[in-house]
Amino acid sequence: MAETRLMTINMGPQHPATHGVLRLVLELDGEVIVKATPHIGHLHRGVEKLAEARTYHQVIPLTDRLDYTNAMGNNLAYVLAVEKLLGIEVPKRAQYLRVMMAELQRIAAHLIWLGTHALDIGAMTLLFYNFREREDILRIFEEVSGGRLTPTYLRIGGLAKDLPEGIEGKIKSFVEAFPGHMKEYETLLTKNVIWLKRTKEVGIMSKEDAINWGVTGPTLRGSGVKWDVRKAFPYSSYEDFEFDIPTGSVGDVYDRYYVRLREMEWANAIVKQSLEKLPKGPILADDPKVVLPPKEMVLTDIASLIRQFKIASEGFKPPEGEVYASVEAAKGELGFYVVSDGSNRPLRVRIRPPSFLNLSALPKMIEGSLIADVVSAIGSIDIVLGEIDR
Repeated sequence: MAETRLMTINMGPQHPATHGVLRLVLELDGEVIVKATPHIGHLHRGVEKLAEARTYHQVIPLTDRLDYTNAMGNNLAYVLAVEKLLGIEVPKRAQYLRVMMAELQRIAAHLIWLGTHALDIGAMTLLFYNFREREDILRIFEEVSGGRLTPTYLRIGGLAKDLPEGIEGKIKSFVEAFPGHMKEYETLLTKNVIWLKRTKEVGIMSKEDAINWGVTGPTLRGSGVKWDVRKAFPYSSYEDFEFDIPTGSVGDVYDRYYVRLREMEWANAIVKQSLEKLPKGPILADDPKVVLPPKEMVLTDIASLIRQFKIASEGFKPPEGEVYASVEAAKGELGFYVVSDGSNRPLRVRIRPPSFLNLSALPKMIEGSLIADVVSAIGSIDIVLGEIDR
């Protein structure tokens, strides 16, 4: 009788294929994966402990750097938690602008996912198309906030500043042009024979497994679970907007691709609605103990930003207690758990990142598959190690 031996290999860490510093230890029987163990501990950013050494306002720039493709959504999750602790009501205009920025950020995040995911599998052309539209969104962010990748635009109680003159026309132009670009993406991929062979019936996660593993976002909805925090627990006036929750049926790599395409279309529709419905009024809550007066909110340089946070922190005394708030980020449910001891610094900050939970389910997707399918599966869950190893 011939003896069967398993071979153990490392896959990663390198950015192509494993999307950052992820290392997978794979046990193989030939080319079939018998066991997969993800190793994520290479960044050690320590964001949660850094947050506990800063004032509530000074934590906001840290959130930009978690999932750096979803900075606006990260800002939103954190400020919602602090506002919940303080009992602050944010003006309607600020809520609508938050939704607008969060949905533009969702599109930008899905675009960088689509381009890099397709590149991993061998389709290079799409990356250039996706970054073309993503650049349009980053230019909008730059005009609105002064930043592109890390805008730090949201504030506790509102926003750093209102929309600059003329930006609404540029956002409208993007919204009107984007459906045409979506058709280009689909022409390249959706019925492409090679794409179908690399994604159909690959990395399958059933509805039951998706729920049991606690995955969220497009990874969960790709398995047929119609769950979205924006619908289940509306925040920032999402109840005022009309949008659907696209789902898959098989739970494979193709379904997760399909769900994200449809989510970009709905995100674009929400941005259009927010432009049409955008109310007049202030962009800051009327609470001088917490919120800076508008004249202090204008950002001219980094010194202005530091001064702004320092002023906002003086006399900032939230009540003792604990809160949890979450948003539907581009990758799934992003939540912040904040504990207050009554000082101007959080006693404890704990982040519930979607990428961490989604990556935990990767072995379930790939065990029993071939090595070549690992690259497709990793790309389909859209991880960013910056929010995994915090």
